[in-house]
Amino acid sequence: MVTAPALRAGQAASDGAADRHLWLEAATGYNPGRDGREEMGRLLLAPMEGLLDDVLRDVLTRVGGYDLAVSEFIRISGNLLPLRSFARVCPELSRASQTRAGTPLVVQLLGSDPSCLADNAAQLAQLAPAGIDLNFGCPAPKVNRHGGGATLLAHPEQLFRIASSVRRAVPLDIPFSAKMRLGVRDTSLTLDCARALADGGVVSLVVHARTRAEAYRPPAHWEWVARIREAIAQPVAANGEVWTTADYQRCRAVSGCSDVMLGRGAVADPFLARRIRRLTSGDEVEGDRSADWQELLPLLASFWEQVCGKVAPQHAPGRLKLWLAALRPNFVAADALFLAIRSLRTVAEIDRRLQQHGVLAAAAAAERPDAR
Repeated sequence: MVTAPALRAGQAASDGAADRHLWLEAATGYNPGRDGREEMGRLLLAPMEGLLDDVLRDVLTRVGGYDLAVSEFIRISGNLLPLRSFARVCPELSRASQTRAGTPLVVQLLGSDPSCLADNAAQLAQLAPAGIDLNFGCPAPKVNRHGGGATLLAHPEQLFRIASSVRRAVPLDIPFSAKMRLGVRDTSLTLDCARALADGGVVSLVVHARTRAEAYRPPAHWEWVARIREAIAQPVAANGEVWTTADYQRCRAVSGCSDVMLGRGAVADPFLARRIRRLTSGDEVEGDRSADWQELLPLLASFWEQVCGKVAPQHAPGRLKLWLAALRPNFVAADALFLAIRSLRTVAEIDRRLQQHGVLAAAAAAERPDAR
């Protein structure tokens, strides 16, 4: 196992760039390339219940940089869902399981009954999703009280029963994966859980590097993702506490994973995946975010328009405020816009304020033929 302190100590002990490269690759399996640049792995857009739905997925994947997105979970609790239930949560299924930008969408299921999950996975497979994923990471008390999400990490044998049942139900040409945390309260069963899912037939695993009890409190324990990589043969992706390009580099170095899943960091910085790719290719990553904000304005208008078409009018303002609140640390203009609409309650009021802040004008300009 390679811990973060050990990694820093090893790097400090190496004198030359070549020595640092050889040590890092030997210790972690992480290969930054002979010129100091990473070999680019996949960037995955995380599922986030109540936030990262099809509307925000559409916007973030239009900004670009993602190889794959995973839907918010669809709860399976005793009944065989009709096909329309899957399509309602994941309208991308009607577009060959892709967002409008062409990013493949994996559909995530959450439940605890092996046979019921298997039946629903077989039902979902009729819609030809880009993949089917199982949720063993949700820390929400409401979900856990009903035996779903991260609470199942106390029972590795149940994880195996669920995974093996779903594996038998899902055609082999549909990728079958899972997402887990490090455990319920501690890491005593972490490796047992990972092995149970691997033995049950998942072809890849995403690990949120915290326990259920830790919820979203920093730090993320990326060194435990490295231990899971050593314990199973399947590809492992790291997730948790990646907010910046520097976080991405540290995550890869400590976990040894080439694939990284972005969640809250992607919502707070819609350009994070693109900035990571630019950095990885050796290009300079600009500190000035004003151009990014101008690019984001028409997408913000698109988000608002889609939200107003999807949810009841009384709920639409809250959705916009939620995203703007997340954007505030990275964009000064987002902070100003959030403060301007924070007290507003109606769609009409927010429309007027968006107009005043240039959001709707930017959207109109982006739609002009000469702007394309």
